[in-house]
Amino acid sequence: MLTTIIYRSHLCDDVPVKALESMVAAANLKNGHADVTGILLFNGTHFFQLLEGPEETVKPIYRAICQDRRHYNIVELLCDYGPSRRFGKVGMELFDLREHDRTEVLQLILNKGTSRYQLTYNDRALQFFRTFVESVEKENYFEIPPADSWAFITTERDHILDASVIRCEAQCGFAFQPIIDPLAQEVVSLEALVRAPSGGSPAVFFDSLNGDDLYLADLHSKKTAFALAVALGIGDLTLSINLLPMTLVNVPDAVNILLQAIADNGLIPEQIIVEFTESEAISQFDAFTQAVRTLKGSGISVAIDHFGAGFAGLQLLAQFQPDRIKINRDLIQDVHKSGPRQAIIQAIIKCCSSLEIAVSAVGVEKAEEWMWLESAGITEFQGHLFAAPCHYGIPAITWPEKKTEL
Repeated sequence: MLTTIIYRSHLCDDVPVKALESMVAAANLKNGHADVTGILLFNGTHFFQLLEGPEETVKPIYRAICQDRRHYNIVELLCDYGPSRRFGKVGMELFDLREHDRTEVLQLILNKGTSRYQLTYNDRALQFFRTFVESVEKENYFEIPPADSWAFITTERDHILDASVIRCEAQCGFAFQPIIDPLAQEVVSLEALVRAPSGGSPAVFFDSLNGDDLYLADLHSKKTAFALAVALGIGDLTLSINLLPMTLVNVPDAVNILLQAIADNGLIPEQIIVEFTESEAISQFDAFTQAVRTLKGSGISVAIDHFGAGFAGLQLLAQFQPDRIKINRDLIQDVHKSGPRQAIIQAIIKCCSSLEIAVSAVGVEKAEEWMWLESAGITEFQGHLFAAPCHYGIPAITWPEKKTEL
């Protein structure tokens, strides 16, 4: 199978540009033995390379490239498959953009093509070349520092409720996880995550429930969440809770039940954020939308959780204008290395910015993920990098501190 990989990267400051010749010569030999074509563009700072050939040789070569310490911020823009090569000659060829006119470079690349029609009309690879050569979207080339540029320091201890405070009769438990602004070192909100009383996952709590019982349990569990949050001393902090979308539709008077539980625990509606996950299909969209309007009309904020992973994200975004969206972990994972994920997240940020909808990133586990997302404009984060959910408690937060150069 013919495989094509396109990536971009930054040349390290301590690597002399004159070393390019030997780098290309070595790659030319390696690619030739592997039946791989390499077209490399360089503009003095950034590399842009296309690799194409058999999958069993292209992917190992790309993995080796990703381990090369002479460049960094390696972002995979495309991994695709096709019936024939775009470029016929195996090996490696360098085009130094500093030595050619933009139009001239594109024509030189076209002249190397095996199929002039394929390269001229609607070929994605050529469009990537054109974007790079014409210096389009360079604002997206975030130069994030290495992960070890930051130290992550925990200065507190977990705050866990005494066993006597926890209601023994409760049919569910909760773990709490903070949503934070890492650079400001501020806690933005707490999220109450439903658990089985023993600490098991939400699936353990919900799996034995069906039909209306599931939605009733979902709604009434929030009474426990509110009580635990107050016992933990939430104060004026906002609290996020999760509801299945159909809970608002299938449980009669669900909004008023929720409002009463908020009042019973001495909280106010403006302090509560209701997060709807996309994991459940919404079968009565009009009824759901009306319930959301009632929630918002009472002062409760609304968020879409795991945005980008479910059934109706864009429809929810257009239909009832949430106050916040939380980008799904599947999009966050290794975003610093993935061009498609970066493009999707940037589109989400741009859309939400136009609509004045706050954006937070969920499931952040790596320093590089956080740094790229900060560079893209996100300031609120939730994930194990900073604090894991704490059963019946509020976890200590690990704050990033920029290391000073000696």
